[in-house]
Amino acid sequence: MPEKPPSPDHLRAKPGRKASENAVPSSVQVLDRSLKLLDLVASGDGAALTDLSDQSGMAPSTVHRLLTALAGHGMVTHDTETGAWTIGLKAFEIGNAFLRFRKLGTISRPFLKQLMEHSGETANIGIEDGGDVVFVSQVESHAPMRAFFRPGRRGPIHASGIGKAILSTWETAAIERLLSRQPLMRFTEKTRDTLPRLLSDIETIRSRGWSIDDEEHTLGMRCLAAPIFNEYGEAIAGISISGPAVRLPDGTLAALGPVVKAAADGVTQAMGGRREDGQKHSA
Repeated sequence: MPEKPPSPDHLRAKPGRKASENAVPSSVQVLDRSLKLLDLVASGDGAALTDLSDQSGMAPSTVHRLLTALAGHGMVTHDTETGAWTIGLKAFEIGNAFLRFRKLGTISRPFLKQLMEHSGETANIGIEDGGDVVFVSQVESHAPMRAFFRPGRRGPIHASGIGKAILSTWETAAIERLLSRQPLMRFTEKTRDTLPRLLSDIETIRSRGWSIDDEEHTLGMRCLAAPIFNEYGEAIAGISISGPAVRLPDGTLAALGPVVKAAADGVTQAMGGRREDGQKHSA
């Protein structure tokens, strides 16, 4: 952790600055100014507070206050010896996540198309984020009645094929830590809305290699999913097919399960990832 920056008590606004520049801004203005500073810090190899003040047009005390807040979130760091502000580890992680999932979307596209063509159902890619599943890419079925998930849509991890596929790679203790904070929402009578029910299903998924969302979020809709792994053997996403339950009876699910798992393994291999069968990962 970087050392806490020095107190801003000695910092004073330059003569001629408007009084409004030093007034307490709205939350939107704070966000806007913070992002502006973050961009300035990222554009250099280390910037002094006075330089950032000049470049941003903000008072040094305002710049210091915003940088200190950003540092508290790991977005910037401060070198107490040189006084330079540089980009922080958290900003790197966020940028790296963008690159990783943009790569995921590009690489997975042909696998999604093949999966859709083979199954006749909508194929999806989703990631886990804060206990939710976020859909990032999709190839829609040609059928008149089909599943649709807008990119960016969030869904509950416990009532999602992709969500349960990702959870199946975690240690049971990690699942409990994530989901014991609040009750599991019940969407249908088939929702795994208690930890024992969910964990029992997770054990089945682990032994089978793919998950089934059996009308657990939406009545009349079923889903098959399998996890996608990075180079460290960590599940970073899942690939699935979703469609009406009338087109995905038990026999069809059993036949398509290995197909979905093979697609997930194909994306994993194409990304340079690796599956660690039998090993569960903590969160």
